[in-house]
Amino acid sequence: QEPKLRATLKGHTNAVVAVAFSPDSKTLASASHDGTLKLWDMTTGKERATLGEYRGCLGCVAFSPDGKTLASGVIGSPYGFPDLVDIKLWDVATGKIRTSLKGETLIHSVAFSPDGKTLASLNNGDVKLWDLATNKERATLQGHTKEDKETSEAAYGVESVAFSPDGKTLAAAAHDMTVKVWDVATAKRSTLQGHTHAVYCVAFSSDSKTLASASGDKTVKLWDLATGKERATLHGHTESVMSVAFCSDGKTLATASGDKTVKLWDVATGKELVTLQGHEAMVYSVAFSPDGKTLASVSGDKTVKLWDVGTGK
Repeated sequence: QEPKLRATLKGHTNAVVAVAFSPDSKTLASASHDGTLKLWDMTTGKERATLGEYRGCLGCVAFSPDGKTLASGVIGSPYGFPDLVDIKLWDVATGKIRTSLKGETLIHSVAFSPDGKTLASLNNGDVKLWDLATNKERATLQGHTKEDKETSEAAYGVESVAFSPDGKTLAAAAHDMTVKVWDVATAKRSTLQGHTHAVYCVAFSSDSKTLASASGDKTVKLWDLATGKERATLHGHTESVMSVAFCSDGKTLATASGDKTVKLWDVATGKELVTLQGHEAMVYSVAFSPDGKTLASVSGDKTVKLWDVGTGK
C-alpha cells in the first residue's frame, strides 16, 4: 500500500538533523541545529517536551533499549564552550540531564548496544565505547589507522556508528569512502570498499546479516556481513544519500537524500518502491518505528514528517 503523510510536526527553528523512536514506538525524539531536543507523542502528534537549550547545533540522538534514557551530542557550534564536547544522557521521564560523558571533540553520532550496557560515540575519527554502569570510557576502536591511505587526516575518520541487533558487530560510516566493521568481542576490524564518495550513514537489518550504507556518491549499498561482499547498489537519488534505515521486518529500506526526497526500497530485489515528496530542503535522517507502522523523516526545512507505511509487523 502507498505510504501516506500522516503529519508534519513543526516547532524547531532550524534544520532538524536526527530522529529516533522509543522502543515502544510511542515517543519520537528529534535533534536540531536550533540546539534543542524535542520529544513528540506519537498518539497525538503533539510536542511532549523540549529538552535543553544547547549552545550548539545538535547532531545526534538515540534511545536506550529500555526507553528510559536519551543520548545526544553536538555536531558544531559558533561558540567555544567546553561542555559542548560532552555527550548528554537524559532521563526521558523527567527531561533532566542524568549524566554527561566527557568528550574531547564534537560528537557526530551515538548508539546504544542492544543490551543497554555500552554507548558508542565518535571522537576525532575513532569510535569510543563507554561503560554505562560506570560512565567511564571502556575502549577506543581505531576508525582511522595508518592503513587508511586514502586520506591522511584524522578528521576524515568516521561519521556515523551503529550496533548490530545481535550486539556482536559495530559498523561506522567513514569519510574515506569505506565502511569500517568491528567484531565487538575482539575489536578486530574489517573494511568494506566500493563507494566513490564519503559514507554518511550505516544501518543493520534486524537479523544482523545485512548492512546498508548511504553515501555522497548518491547510492546505497547493501553488504553481506558474513562474506563482506557487496550484495546490491541502489540507484535513484539525484543527490547525496544522508541516512538509511531498515524496517523491523527487514523487507523494506528507507533512504533520505539531499534531493529533498525519501525513498523506500525492496531489500530482496533492490528495487525502488516509492518516492516520498514534501520536504522543502535536504532530508537528513529517517527512522522506522519499531512496530513498523510509521516512518519519520527530518529535514533542513525545520520539520519532522510522519508517514504511514503499513499495518506493522
